[in-house]
This record gives sequence, structure tokens and C-alpha cells, in this order.
Amino acid sequence: MWGSWRRPSLVDAVEERNLLSAAYENVIGARHASWRIISSIEQKEESRGNVDHINTIHDYKTKIESELSGICDGILKLLESTLIPSGDSKVFYLKMKGDYFRYLAEFKIGAEREAAADSTLSAYESAQEDEVIFGARKIEA
Repeated sequence: MWGSWRRPSLVDAVEERNLLSAAYENVIGARHASWRIISSIEQKEESRGNVDHINTIHDYKTKIESELSGICDGILKLLESTLIPSGDSKVFYLKMKGDYFRYLAEFKIGAEREAAADSTLSAYESAQEDEVIFGARKIEA
């Protein structure tokens, strides 16, 4: 068992990074699609004036938004506390950070939406700056 251990390679790091990204994308993707569909249904029911349906739809939409917020907050904390500071694949993780703030900006309202949009732009700009500065060192899948 111990004889088969080997030092993790750069390829392993890229595979792990891609698996993490795909896992979160799959988790958020389903809820994101649900949110878009339920938002569309909500608009149709509002135009029809169907108050009973609107209340039920709004409750379900709020539940989806809560789940989306929890998932986004979880990956954003991981990105900010561990993955981005590690320096490995920094550009990739900054872009990922921008993506998850973008998801939040899509359904938040008021000051929360503005803060998420500002954070989205900031993460993408940081990724772009790092890509220019450290372009030769970035890891591509």
C-alpha cells in the first residue's frame, strides 16, 4: 500500500481543480436553471393576476435562492480562504470567483445585487491582471 504512493504531480492538481469546478458547476447549474424557469413562470402568473399561484411560486423561488446563496457562499469562502491565496491556478480561481458572484448578482436585489456585481467585476479584473503578469506560469487544462 505505501509503496504505491507517489508525489502529486501538476497534472493531478489540474485534474483536482477541474473536478472541483465541475462539481460546483453541476450543483449550481441545476438550481440556476430551476430559478430561471420558476422566475419565468412567476412573471406569467403575475400577468394573469393569479395570486394563489404567485404566492406558492414566490415561496419556492425564495427556497431556490436560499440554496443558491448557500452554495455560492460556500465556494466563495473556499476560494478566498484557501484556493486563491495558495497561488496555484490563481487566474482560474479568480475567474471562478467572478462566476459565483455573477450567479449571486443575477437574483439578489438592491445593495446586495450591487455588491455582488462589483465583486464580479473585481474578480474578473484581478484574473485578467494576473493573467497578463503571470501568463507564462498559468496552468491550462
